[in-house]
Amino acid sequence: MDINFRRGGFTMVSVSADEEIRRAISQYPSRGSALLPTLHITQRELGWLPREAIESVADQLELPRAHVKGVVSFHSMLNSRPAARNIVQLCTNVSCMLFGAETLLDKLKDRFELEPGGITADGRFSLAVMECLGLCDRAPSMLVNGNVHSGLDTGNIVDILEGYD
Repeated sequence: MDINFRRGGFTMVSVSADEEIRRAISQYPSRGSALLPTLHITQRELGWLPREAIESVADQLELPRAHVKGVVSFHSMLNSRPAARNIVQLCTNVSCMLFGAETLLDKLKDRFELEPGGITADGRFSLAVMECLGLCDRAPSMLVNGNVHSGLDTGNIVDILEGYD
């Protein structure tokens, strides 16, 4: 992966993403304030944030690489490992657990051979267990590629996931 800068921009992302990053940077009083938008744009382009991309973002925003690595490891929406085509984020906080999130985890393991932190053998799904999605009023809930799915049960969770290629 070529991580050199293109006219001061990122070569690992498309020209349009590079322009989007530049716009994001211009909206903040300091370059470092654009860290999360820059990471999200970069991840959207690459599918995940490899070490080289994290270092490139740090260099571009003039931030310590350790700081950017720390931000990536802290935020559950950022992936420092390759992810599948579809990222499933299942909430396991109190409300979701009370309404059956554990049973849903078991269903995902049985039906898709999908473990928390794992990827299906066909690369179709990655599963992240989330502490809270903020959807307690619609528990149990999950995100798939950022799309909200609530009121889940062992039947509809399979139907929902079957709708993703």
